[in-house]
Amino acid sequence: MADLTVTIGAMTMKNPVMTASGTFGYGAEYSDFMDISRIGGIIVKGTTIQAREGNPCPRMAETPSGMLNAVGLQNRGADYFIREIYPAIRGTDTNMIVNVSGSSVDTYVECAEKMGALERIPAIELNISCPNVKQGGMAFGVCASSAAAVVRAVRRVYPKTLIVKLSPNVTDITEIARAVEAEGADSVSLINTLLGMAIDVEKRRPVLSTVTGGLSGPCVKPVALRMVWQTAHAVKIPVIGLGGISSWKDAVEFLLAGATAVQIGTYNFIDPCISLKVIDGIDDYCTRHGFRSVREMTLISG
Repeated sequence: MADLTVTIGAMTMKNPVMTASGTFGYGAEYSDFMDISRIGGIIVKGTTIQAREGNPCPRMAETPSGMLNAVGLQNRGADYFIREIYPAIRGTDTNMIVNVSGSSVDTYVECAEKMGALERIPAIELNISCPNVKQGGMAFGVCASSAAAVVRAVRRVYPKTLIVKLSPNVTDITEIARAVEAEGADSVSLINTLLGMAIDVEKRRPVLSTVTGGLSGPCVKPVALRMVWQTAHAVKIPVIGLGGISSWKDAVEFLLAGATAVQIGTYNFIDPCISLKVIDGIDDYCTRHGFRSVREMTLISG
């Protein structure tokens, strides 16, 4: 059995497999199907300082080899999370990570500060790349200067591991990655969803209420893999790869492209136990190819 442990900032994970925010609830929802403590890290549903109702329905649509979503960061706010959710998940034997979003620099900072006070939350994932909100979200992640400004402000108040989630809807993702690295990000995760749309030809109108939404699923994997490879060669901090992972082979591709860890998103809806299958598959791959540690795979790509 290979050593599957990896380190992201000050956080050690028992293996490189994580679940992506918005696809795994708060973790407990999946505990009837699997031992969630085996997962290296669970990134819980996106959290904002104030409650959000999200976008009106319809806000999800199936597409060939993927899905569009325009949920819009629906959640009950940071104080509700602290009061109701945190006590229920704090005992989970894995890294529970909060995805933090905002509509302004100040709201990012306020939410991050609240999460930083929670003893059993070792990291946050700063979402500067959501395409489904009118204010904040992707607006901060498509420009190096605005991405840097958010990370700089959050870094001042947040002492734990800071992961920054990057948008693929940019000309050069490495420019954004280098900007957030310079302001103190401990890691970057990519990619968030690609901006897409679908049209109902009978109604002759967009399927989603918001017209456009975020495209995810196996169809985005080649784009995600390319961006992870580019970013891993552009920064010195760990890269977390996600986008279309549906098997252990997909995960291994991301690790060989330079990712230190991976996140599984959309495929959780298809197979609730996919993360455990990916962990076992990575372990078997390491054994078959003579890797004593999963970290050796990432080093191949330099």
